[in-house]
Amino acid sequence: MNVSEATPPGDHLGTMAYNYAIVGVQKGGTSTLAVTLNQHRLVCQPPDKERHYFDDETVDWSAPDYGRDYTAPRRAPIHRLVGDSSPTYLYWPHALERMHAFDTGMPLVAVFRDPLERLFSHWVMLRSRNLAWPDWPDFLTEWPHTSLPDEVPDDVRTMRWRHMTGIARGFYGEQLQRGFELFGRQQWLLLELRDMLGDFEATVHRTTDFLELPRFERVPPLRNWHAGAELVPGTAPTADDVSRLAETYARDLALFEELSDIDTSAWPTRLVLDGELDPGELAARFARKVR
Repeated sequence: MNVSEATPPGDHLGTMAYNYAIVGVQKGGTSTLAVTLNQHRLVCQPPDKERHYFDDETVDWSAPDYGRDYTAPRRAPIHRLVGDSSPTYLYWPHALERMHAFDTGMPLVAVFRDPLERLFSHWVMLRSRNLAWPDWPDFLTEWPHTSLPDEVPDDVRTMRWRHMTGIARGFYGEQLQRGFELFGRQQWLLLELRDMLGDFEATVHRTTDFLELPRFERVPPLRNWHAGAELVPGTAPTADDVSRLAETYARDLALFEELSDIDTSAWPTRLVLDGELDPGELAARFARKVR
């Protein structure tokens, strides 16, 4: 019997170790970028977009089995790269340290979005998937972090902590500071969502250049993968919520601007902090998605 008839395509080609990662941020366009890169002729599509390996607290991190647990099936002989797009890695305690132990030279991509917009989109995603997830006021108060957490609590289910630590995910400055201590700045490609959506082709070319891939002859069309629901039931954010959250992010946002060189002048959080956007106006914008 012919090998190709006996086994599914690619099975006889063995496996590939993951060799680049999109590490953040959730609701920042990572799915759109990952799906696009997976269409490159030299990139192997992994079984799952989000591998969630380095944020898995059930792994014995004193002796991880990378060869068994952190590989993907090679789908074609031509494939050179296979990526893990898990947007939890950037903020998850010890995830980047674990990745560094796996590969000190791992190329890392992060796409950033205004922290207030990201936080609200995060909550909309949860509520659209299951109304059992907390309403907006409880979402803000279950883990009201004021800085980046150093540890995952022992007494909570990690899936709930993953979903309910929305505020913590917005401390981009601390996340980058931690990341730059582990991986050299040249190993990072930092992107911004508004820029990506404004010129998707240029962003994709920047990314393939960074990964040392030939550019797409024709960049696949922009598709908004995993977009949030149009409307969700619940309690809409208030102007006071917006104001307090912006102040929570103020110091970290300044650090992020210093470390990243990303232009945040159009970000609502920056505009609220600078007095150029009324918190009530942003709250009203968010409220249009809540019924």
